[in-house]
Amino acid sequence: MLHPGTSSTPAVRPTGRTTTAGTLCLLLGPALAVVLVLFAGGLVLGMLQAGGYVPGRGLSSLTVEHVGNVLLDSELLRSFGLTFYISATSTLIACLVSVLLAMALVRLAGRSRTIYFLLQLPLTVPHLVIAISVLLLLSPSGLIARLGVTVGLIDGASSFPLLVNDPLGIGILAVYVWKEIPFITFMLLAVLKNMGTELLEAGATLKATRRQRFFHITLPIIAPALGASGLIVFAFTFGAFEVPYLLGRTHPLLLPVWAYRNYSDIDLLSRPEGIAIGLLITVIIIVSIVLSHLLLGFARKRGITV
Repeated sequence: MLHPGTSSTPAVRPTGRTTTAGTLCLLLGPALAVVLVLFAGGLVLGMLQAGGYVPGRGLSSLTVEHVGNVLLDSELLRSFGLTFYISATSTLIACLVSVLLAMALVRLAGRSRTIYFLLQLPLTVPHLVIAISVLLLLSPSGLIARLGVTVGLIDGASSFPLLVNDPLGIGILAVYVWKEIPFITFMLLAVLKNMGTELLEAGATLKATRRQRFFHITLPIIAPALGASGLIVFAFTFGAFEVPYLLGRTHPLLLPVWAYRNYSDIDLLSRPEGIAIGLLITVIIIVSIVLSHLLLGFARKRGITV
């Protein structure tokens, strides 16, 4: 006989195993230990070397002199400004083009497989390969200049516009924009596909123009993903070395190139200064990545899948 408040269905004990926080930490422990040792160890070693502690090179006393030399160097602002200009400009151009491209790809739907394939190509090519290609194509003695001379468009290499090793960094910008557009575009496509068409159809029903639908519906939805991917691209380009090393000017130097030059200098006193510049770059990159993570978390709280 059943008592009031009891059920005739017997209690079923869960048979699946639940992963506790301790078990999860234990499983991830080896991988996290490797990452922490490599990153934290490198960071600590870099801070020691920036402080002038390099026992193998005869520098065994800690000092802030090298960091002060970098911060007080008149070239720091020029180098920082040029690096920020290259990173911010390439990121802004890539974001604008990616928004237009993502919108077009969503509208093309099934007819855009070829474009999808072409968009994936830059992701498979290293930055160094693209930089060398730009150097061979756009330099005054490159392929395009020679073709121009052959067909009579220009008189000689001196008449060809300076597109590499130029003050505006056009060659560097071309490499970064061409390389980063696919990354940002695919981030936006993931959001646009999950967004659906219901909100846009509702806006059209309310007589909203295409421009109003973009600025009041689409843009607020893709803004977190756009900002996060843009910050990731900015962080990468700010710390990238190979492209500005090949295509940049010798003065002023971008921060990564300046750090490398000091680190590899035969003067042992220049090495701690190179490490100090590298730490400055690291701080800016970490701040950018943290902001990107916060934007992605904000998007998930709003129910936006990125």
